[in-house]
Amino acid sequence: MNECFHFNMDIPDPDVIFHGGYYYLITTTMHFFPGGEILRSEDLKKWEHYSYVFDKLDSTPARRLEGDEHIYGKGMWAPSLRFNDGMFYVAFSSNDTHKTYLYRAEDLKGPWKLNEIKGFYHDLSLLFDNGKAYIVYGNTQIHLTELNSDLTAPEEGGLDRIIVDDSGNPMLGYEGSHVYKIDGRYYLFLIHSLRDKWRRVEAMYVSDSLEGEFTGGDIFDDDLGIRDTGFAQGGVVKGPSGDHLIMFQDSGAVGRLPIAVPFDWMNGKPVFSEEYSVEECDLIGLCGSDDFADGHKDFWQFNHEPDLNLVKFENGFHITTDKICRNIFHAKNTLTQKTTGPRCSAAVTIDASGMNDGDFAGLSAFQGDYAFAGITKESGSYYAVMLSNTSNGGIWDLTEEEGLKEEKIAIDSSILNVKVECDFVKDQAICFVETDTGFRQIGKPHDLHFRLDHFTGCRFALSCFSTVSTGGTAVFNDFNYSSEG
Repeated sequence: MNECFHFNMDIPDPDVIFHGGYYYLITTTMHFFPGGEILRSEDLKKWEHYSYVFDKLDSTPARRLEGDEHIYGKGMWAPSLRFNDGMFYVAFSSNDTHKTYLYRAEDLKGPWKLNEIKGFYHDLSLLFDNGKAYIVYGNTQIHLTELNSDLTAPEEGGLDRIIVDDSGNPMLGYEGSHVYKIDGRYYLFLIHSLRDKWRRVEAMYVSDSLEGEFTGGDIFDDDLGIRDTGFAQGGVVKGPSGDHLIMFQDSGAVGRLPIAVPFDWMNGKPVFSEEYSVEECDLIGLCGSDDFADGHKDFWQFNHEPDLNLVKFENGFHITTDKICRNIFHAKNTLTQKTTGPRCSAAVTIDASGMNDGDFAGLSAFQGDYAFAGITKESGSYYAVMLSNTSNGGIWDLTEEEGLKEEKIAIDSSILNVKVECDFVKDQAICFVETDTGFRQIGKPHDLHFRLDHFTGCRFALSCFSTVSTGGTAVFNDFNYSSEG
């Protein structure tokens, strides 16, 4: 039986290459920094964090969470990773600035050199061919555009054409381009939806030349028995494990989960098995515990670009506030890491002795419909608190409401241990606070939802925010992560 390798973690829009004995995967990192995360594997089953491409981009007020501005649901989308003539390239568009960025480096650890490609190119894929460079991109109408020699803009008078069209699809037209030259022919892999219902389907088009007609259609419409949403949006990679199609699936609150599906080539087309087994990938160093003794581990990313003048790592993670916030979405320097399915939990110790009245500090299952377990200070006294949000607007709409106080408990210390358990079978989070007799539940179980307001899977997050006066400080210690594989 052919074996697929499944990631039980939010790693959307994967693009994979094989180089120098390793597979390298880059993923969308949206509004999290550092960004452009690259993973590495020798066998497609065991994956580890390898590097980030950038620490920050344009440092706009929205990326810095200045005032009420933010880039939730936007930021860096759908990167393309390629190696050509001794150089690695990463290209992507950003949906807040409507710019296209291209990074290049001789080593995937960097340093990376940046230039912009003039224009905005949705879900672009890079192609290097016969000394020229091209991008394939778009939604519904898929474009092929030749770039100039320094990769900063389209080539004046160069090739520029629509090669595939999915007009009239009422759900989702073609996007998520991945283009390759394989055995002298040009292959384009795409996602779109079935027209009668939302379901990811992978398509492939092929041409003998870049000027010629691209022909093809759907090649993979299967959920492999995991979840009835289909797998799609990915490309192919060839390595010691054979040929694989790397796609992902919408998987509820945990996010968008990739899978590597083996196939054989026959008459220039991928041929898939009628039966597969699915094995979970080993994800090494992509999440975990941290004592914050003198820094933080590589799996942490800040929600939006951090202000490092307001944080320090010295026997704990210290956050100081400098603005008034309505909710955790506007809290600067929130530190996050990914969750894993089917179930996982995290616990942390919070020292609130430096907080002001009206401050909140806590651990959350962080996405639009969050669950937050933490500590607050009111009139000089401390309280354990559970906050939550349930979105009532459109799927893109981020609430500006305060978090709902599900429960508040008076405590006699400024130090509190909290825990959040996530169950992605139920898409639910439960919050706990520690008492003299152990952890007790605070608030009721909270439903989690993957929404386009964040467009990311649920994360564990450490936040501190002020609602009355600024300058308060919270310290987080002994972050403990556990998962059920």
